[in-house]
Amino acid sequence: MTYTPPSHFGATLRLHLNENTAGCSPAVLAALRSIDRLDTAFYPDYAGITAATERWFGVPTGWVQLTNGLDEGLHVVAQAAARGRLDAEALIVEPAFEMYAACADAAGLIATHIAPGPDFAFPLETLRRAITPATRLITLTDPNNPTGLPIPAGAIEQIALEAPGAFVLVDEAYAEFSGRTMIGPALDRHRRLIVGRTFAKAHGLAALRVGALVAHPETLALIRRLLPPFSLNICAVRALAAALDDRAYLDWYVAQSIESRALLYAFADRHGFRHWPSEANFVLIRVGDRAAAVVDAAGVRGVALRDKSAAPGCAGCIRVTAGVAEHTRACLAVLEDVLASRAN
Repeated sequence: MTYTPPSHFGATLRLHLNENTAGCSPAVLAALRSIDRLDTAFYPDYAGITAATERWFGVPTGWVQLTNGLDEGLHVVAQAAARGRLDAEALIVEPAFEMYAACADAAGLIATHIAPGPDFAFPLETLRRAITPATRLITLTDPNNPTGLPIPAGAIEQIALEAPGAFVLVDEAYAEFSGRTMIGPALDRHRRLIVGRTFAKAHGLAALRVGALVAHPETLALIRRLLPPFSLNICAVRALAAALDDRAYLDWYVAQSIESRALLYAFADRHGFRHWPSEANFVLIRVGDRAAAVVDAAGVRGVALRDKSAAPGCAGCIRVTAGVAEHTRACLAVLEDVLASRAN
């Protein structure tokens, strides 16, 4: 099936926040237009959409909790980890999504940041040594943001085994692009292992705020005590149902992202820029001490990119969203112009 994405040209091409550059499925817009007056006046019923999401993830009834964006899920897991302990600690593997530290701080957790190994190698041994009886939360991202690199096979279960008193939260925001997930028997073997998912990236629902926590029902029972009763609005409920029903659109967009990653790799290779093989919808490229200037110059030309130089291990790096291939080609034309201008 062929889809025509909405044009970004004539305005800023947003390639800095890992958003879906095509927008949501047309079926989502049709679902939103179908909402009537009574739909907006009554509190949503979550039973149907929760069951549909459980089928999507292939888990039994009771294993999914929908949240107002994955950010709400991150907040409540941090709160659950901190309950009843004044000395509760959170371990955050860097480089990391900024919300992990923000949520730990909001919950009163003492955060310890685990630096990456050389060339962003996953710091398994360092992390294992950092686990103490006070460790109540460990946050991991698979694949990582901003590198796009995977966590090595077996590492997550090993961490869960060695930190039985901690929630191990695996943020799988980019799982649709990687094709990998921890959702499965591991969640039964490790009852405090939680998988976080979002429908913002691959499904294009970022502005509607829809996320999910997937875990054993015993664990979700602890989480649900901290959630408000109606955190998803009717637009999010209807949009998610339509998005899950349009698998063809998702497959098309994932294929576009894979093509865009290849375009970005080729660009980096042409210019001798270090880059990393990404399993997500973005690519991290080291352009050196010119990173800030390149991002600023691209922004003047209508392309928003992300300077990640301040993140651990990311000095001189920019991150570029890999979405619709047409948009990536437009971005690369701008980057070629920026580099040529700086060379003159």
